[in-house]
Amino acid sequence: MSSSTRAAVLADPRHTLLAVDFDGTLAHIVEDPTRAYAHPRSVAALARLGTVLGQIAIVTGRPVPQALELGGFEGRAGLEHLVIYGQYGAERWDAENGETTRPDRPDAIRRLADVLPSWLAERGAGDARLEDKGLAIAIHTRGIGEGLLDSLAAPLAELAAELGLAVEPGRQVIELRAPGHDKGDALRLLVEGLDARQVIFAGDDLGDLPAYAAVESLRERGVGGLLICSASTEQDALVARADVVLDGPDAVADWLEQLADDLHV
Repeated sequence: MSSSTRAAVLADPRHTLLAVDFDGTLAHIVEDPTRAYAHPRSVAALARLGTVLGQIAIVTGRPVPQALELGGFEGRAGLEHLVIYGQYGAERWDAENGETTRPDRPDAIRRLADVLPSWLAERGAGDARLEDKGLAIAIHTRGIGEGLLDSLAAPLAELAAELGLAVEPGRQVIELRAPGHDKGDALRLLVEGLDARQVIFAGDDLGDLPAYAAVESLRERGVGGLLICSASTEQDALVARADVVLDGPDAVADWLEQLADDLHV
């Protein structure tokens, strides 16, 4: 991290917020998203950091139950105050009470679930894998056919507009979800709750851009900010805006471990 941000975090860890994306940052991207387990060294480092930092949060597009299952966070010593914002901030889980708050499933998502299988089949994309997240549906094309996602992008955007849904593109996936929230909103709520004086955010994909924008805006208000990119050959949208560029989840684990070492925990 930059010398000024490092000094601020080391001097005042209790007013530091560390927020981390899940897929592509804590976990490697894999063909089957139900097998994308968080890097064990990252989870161990977060548990160490949880004893000294003011707040640790996971801010992810995944539903909270998936993040808990794949991350192994629940009941982990050191993560007693962990907060998870799932589905881009629509859901919130607090380790302190084990409770999850989430809105009802939108009618537009119900309609999408009804029509999407046949809609994809009509466009030669019947092999695409559908992931129903409750508040969103993701269309995965990894390992199916090169160029398939690009061919679906515009028609899916039209379908989303018809249903009043937002489009969330990602690495070999397009997600249609209820609008009205994003990772930037979640990050701002976390900052306000902690009265954070410095914020570290790590992400890897387009869905993390609102969180990047939130940190950049907080900097203008005097809050220290550090942006980390978990880089890949599939997506480089965050690289130019990042303060630290790391080579994927393995390097993220190294970085988190180094931060814990620097804080002597």
